[in-house]
Amino acid sequence: MRRTPVCDVLGIDVPIVQGPLGGPWQQQMELAAAVSGAGGLGSVPTSLRAAGRVRQDVRRLRELTDQPFAVNMTRRPFLDDVFEAILADPPPVFSLALGEPTGLVQRVHDAGAVFMQQITTVEQAERAAEAGVDVISAQGSEAGGFSGFVSTMALVPQVVDAVRPLPVLASGGIADGRGLAAALVLGAQGVNIGTRFLACTESGMSSEWQAAIINAASEDAVKVAFAQHAFPPATAGGYDTVPRALRTTFVDEWNARSGEAAAAADLLRAQIRMATANGVAHRLVPLTGQSAGLIHEVLPAAEIVERIMADAEAAIRAAHALFG
Repeated sequence: MRRTPVCDVLGIDVPIVQGPLGGPWQQQMELAAAVSGAGGLGSVPTSLRAAGRVRQDVRRLRELTDQPFAVNMTRRPFLDDVFEAILADPPPVFSLALGEPTGLVQRVHDAGAVFMQQITTVEQAERAAEAGVDVISAQGSEAGGFSGFVSTMALVPQVVDAVRPLPVLASGGIADGRGLAAALVLGAQGVNIGTRFLACTESGMSSEWQAAIINAASEDAVKVAFAQHAFPPATAGGYDTVPRALRTTFVDEWNARSGEAAAAADLLRAQIRMATANGVAHRLVPLTGQSAGLIHEVLPAAEIVERIMADAEAAIRAAHALFG
C-alpha cells in the first residue's frame, strides 16, 4: 500500500499531509519541503503572517522543492490581502481551516489549485462538499491547535458516508502507521498530521518544546478553555473550535480562572504577543495534540513519512493475519 485515490487528486505519492504549524509557531519551509520531497504534501502556514511573509515563504519553498505543496489559510482570522497574494502565485493545493469555504472555492479553482477543506463536524463536511471542495480533512478533537469536540474515530466514518465519493483525510490523534492504517479502515484515503511534525528536525520548533512533547502523556494535552479571549477572534464564517495544548503554568492557571478571562483579554493577548516576539510562545500555550503520547523521539521529516508508511503496511498485514 503506497498510493490511494486522494494521491492523484493532490499530486502526491503517499497519503500523508503535513498539517500547517501556523500562528505563533514559526514553522520553517524546510519542513514542508522535506515532507513533499518524501512523497507527501508539505504545507505553508499563513496564520498571523503578513502577505509579504507568505510570498517570501512560498518563494523559499519553491527553491527547496519542485514537488506539490499546500498553502493554508484559516478563518481565525481571514485576511483578504493574504488570499490575494496566494492566488497571485497559486500553489498546487489551497487548504482552508477553522471556517467555511463560502465564496473561495471557485476563485481557487480558477487559479488552477486544488481546494482542501478542514472540518470538525459532519454538517460542516456536507456544506463543504456542496461548495465544491476537492478534498475534506476531518479533524477530531484529539488534534492540537483549534479543533472541535467529536473524536476522530467517531467523526471520520460519518464524514466518509456523508460526502462519498469525495476523498476524506483523517486528522487528530494520528502520529504513526497504525493511525494511518486505522484511518484507511474507517474509510479515509489518507491522513493529515500536525503534532508528529512538531517533533522533527526541520520544523524549526524549540528543542524545549520538542522535549516537552516527547515527555508528555496524552492526558497532558488539554483544551484551552480561555482561548477565545487569548487569541485573535474568528472572522465571519468561523467554526466553533477550542485549541488543545500541553499543560503549562499559564494554561493551568487560566483554565482554572476561565470565568475571569474575558475581563483579562487584553492582558492575555499581550502576553502571548510578547512571548511570540521573544520566541517563547510555547512556554505559555504549546499547541499540541493528544498524539504526543505516541511520540518518543525527534526525527527527520522524511524518516517520519517513511516509518508511517512502512508501519501502516505492517499493521494492515497484521490485521489480515488476525482473520486467518
